[in-house]
Amino acid sequence: MNDLFVLLGIESWKPVITALLLPPAPLLVSTLAGARMISWRRGLGWVIVALSVVLMWLSCCTAVGEWLLRHLLHPPLALTADRIDTLKREAAAGRTAIVVLGGGAQSLAPEYGLSNLEPWSLERLRYGLWLGRETGLPVAFSGGVGFGRAGGPSEAEIAARIAAREFGRPLRWHEDESRDTRENATRSIAMLKPAGITQLVLVTHAFHMPRARRDFEDAARRVGPASAPRIVPAPVGLALRNESPVLRWIPSYDGFTLTRQVLREQLGLLAGA
Repeated sequence: MNDLFVLLGIESWKPVITALLLPPAPLLVSTLAGARMISWRRGLGWVIVALSVVLMWLSCCTAVGEWLLRHLLHPPLALTADRIDTLKREAAAGRTAIVVLGGGAQSLAPEYGLSNLEPWSLERLRYGLWLGRETGLPVAFSGGVGFGRAGGPSEAEIAARIAAREFGRPLRWHEDESRDTRENATRSIAMLKPAGITQLVLVTHAFHMPRARRDFEDAARRVGPASAPRIVPAPVGLALRNESPVLRWIPSYDGFTLTRQVLREQLGLLAGA
């Protein structure tokens, strides 16, 4: 699908097309269509309206979002203490690197007076830097100016500044030209190849990990079987929300966001994006 967008010269339309295919847009359209049908197909019109409203409610529930995450995407588990110890021992060989994927940036955060990372990017960067400190592995950050942004500094430039100034842990590498996950993978592997890196510890959110891992493994295979780096998933954002069972079935911003992200990733996997 990415290749088709590029061939047609409409790759910048990806965020718009994705937004139209994800909740709430289709459910709002079906609600309006059902309401219009009531005048001439009363029974069917009311069924469509009721079904649309129920689906809209469910799409905003934390319980539904977490269920979809588990059963549609099957994200890997978090790194265990034993696995982190293994990575620490492997760090001495100098063949392993941590790669953190960008998750959005703000061209200007007025409270700081300069650009900033979106919360998802900050969470990934924090974990990647923590993992680098615990294991001694060098850290890379991948993120340019995505299709949905109007300009400003790249995510990687912002991440490099935050890592050095606020966490006191400068990045070893930063890749600032990628616009989506596939380009994250292709450009990151190309950037790290001259350093002799044969294993990548991939840091991104759990809902994004299946697609990110697929893209990185595809990019690694294109390098060649003999020199393809191994991909180790290191997901973040696996904690379940601590709320009562009743609240889990009441619409919320967090529930809607999770459901939407899971469906977005599933759409990306199906479309090969």
